[in-house]
Amino acid sequence: MSLHMSNEVEKLKKMLLSLCSQVEKQLWLAVNSIKERNIEMAQEVIDTDSEIDQNEVDIEEECLKILALYQPVAIDLRFIVTALKINNDLERIGDLAVNIAEHSEFLSRHDPVTVPFDFDLMAEKSKAMLRKGIEALVNMDNELAAKVCAMDDEVDAINKEMYDLVKQSILARPANIEGLIHLLSVSRHLERIADHATNIAEDVIYMVEGKIIRHKTENYG
Repeated sequence: MSLHMSNEVEKLKKMLLSLCSQVEKQLWLAVNSIKERNIEMAQEVIDTDSEIDQNEVDIEEECLKILALYQPVAIDLRFIVTALKINNDLERIGDLAVNIAEHSEFLSRHDPVTVPFDFDLMAEKSKAMLRKGIEALVNMDNELAAKVCAMDDEVDAINKEMYDLVKQSILARPANIEGLIHLLSVSRHLERIADHATNIAEDVIYMVEGKIIRHKTENYG
C-alpha cells in the first residue's frame, strides 16, 4: 500500500469510528428517553440526525475517492467495500434511533402504558450487539463478530413475545391501544437495529476472512 493510500485509509477509519460513536450515543439516548420518559433526550436524538446523515455522505465520498484514485486490492479493497456497507447500516441505525425518539415523545406526553414485557432486556441486547459489532470492527475480530450474529435470534424471540403480549393487552385494555401500538413499534425498531448490527458483524467477517456469510449465519463457525 502506498503512503498516500495508507493515509487516506487511516482517515477513513477515523471517520467511520466517529460515526460509530455518534450512532451508539443516539441509540443510548433514544432508549433512555423511553425508560426515563425524557422528552429533552428524545429531542436531542431527533436534532442530531442531520449531522449523522451528512457524516454518512462524507464517508461514502471518501470511499469512492479511494477506489477511484488508488484502485485497492485484496484486504484493502475488502475494507473499502466493508466501510461502504457498514456506513449505510450505521445511518439506518441512526434513523431507527430517531423513530424510537419520536415514539418516546408521544409516550412521555401520555399516561404510562404497561405491558408485561422486558423492554430493558431487549434494549440492552440490541445495544450490546451494536457495541460488540463496533468492537469487532475496531479489532478485526471475526470470532466476536460471529457471537454478534448468534445474538440476533435472541432479539427476534423477544420481539415476537412483545407482539403476542401487546395483542393480548389490546384485547384486555382497548383504551390503551394507541400507547401499546407505540410500544410495539419501539420493539420492532430495536429488532431492526439488531438486524443492522448483525449486518455489521457479517461484514467484519467478510473483511477479515474474505467469506460472504450473509444468509448463512446459522452455519457459520
